Amino acid sequence: MNFSSDNWAGAAPQIIDALAREARHYGGAYGSSDTDGRVERQFCEVFEQDVAMFLVGTGTAANGLALAAASKPGGIVLCHTDSHIEIDECGGIALQGDGTRLRLIAGDNGKMRPENIAAVIDTFPRDKVHAGQLTAVSLTQASEAGTVYAIDHIRAISDIAHEHGLAVHMDGARFANALVHLGVTPAQMTWKAGIDLLSFGGTKNGCIAAEALVVFNPDLAAQLPYLRMRAGHLFSKSRFLAAQFEAYLADDLWLDLAGHANAMADRLRAGLEASNRVRLAWPTPANEVFAIFPKESAKQLRAAGAAFYEWNISEKATLGLSDGEDVFRLITSFVTTTDDVDRFLTVLAD
Repeated sequence: MNFSSDNWAGAAPQIIDALAREARHYGGAYGSSDTDGRVERQFCEVFEQDVAMFLVGTGTAANGLALAAASKPGGIVLCHTDSHIEIDECGGIALQGDGTRLRLIAGDNGKMRPENIAAVIDTFPRDKVHAGQLTAVSLTQASEAGTVYAIDHIRAISDIAHEHGLAVHMDGARFANALVHLGVTPAQMTWKAGIDLLSFGGTKNGCIAAEALVVFNPDLAAQLPYLRMRAGHLFSKSRFLAAQFEAYLADDLWLDLAGHANAMADRLRAGLEASNRVRLAWPTPANEVFAIFPKESAKQLRAAGAAFYEWNISEKATLGLSDGEDVFRLITSFVTTTDDVDRFLTVLAD
């Protein structure tokens, strides 16, 4: 009953098999192997156009390098108040982007509103050098609150950003989960909606320390080979990251794994909604569930072997918590079973 994080899940058997196959032979170093080349072509096929793709070991590296590619002197990135680049990356954006700062934008349930972005942009006139200059907007899909931006919402944000010369970055640590929920193509959720740079997550969905930075705007790719090298993410044996993605993308494995995680979250949500001891903090459509229940129930669940986190968000004070209640985050993964979900619900009901 481990609902702590999809980071806690192991690796998909197909990924392990791919690594074992790759380990049996020599291959070119630093991205020059046949496996690296095949995966680059796979990404172009998945996104229905030629893309630049850079393999890295962590989502934090992908985010930092993406926004470094868009950086300018005195650069400022617009992002949500609870975004991962603000809360959980230890100032990595500033490090990789040579001092790039973040300007935080509030928004309901983890999502920025286009009008709020436009209002902040208006406070940065181009000739006001003292304030610095805006460089990019970064949105998270699925968001840190487990919500998902609709395609029209992404496009509205992109249109505003591009109108003012800003790049648009998508933090896609749970890209597959959002994509499965929306039922659209990778192209529709990215470059066709105006996304310039994508942090494409694999680790949370069956891979092992394998992430990719996908660049749709060629102008933003020119310096990335140097930025990645400087950051220490040009791995000599990058073919072992590539081998994971080759298996991950083959035969839609990545979508099947995400679909299973989402289905387990649906089962969990349905059970929680049927309980008279629990209420959902807000609706979520992918593999993250946020629920409000008594802290005493949390103790009972943990004593029975369940694992999950208390969750602090900027909107917590608005949720009407009673004494003894808290907000808890429950995440399902590709290895979550129906038995895991049902046992959790049974203990909660006792």
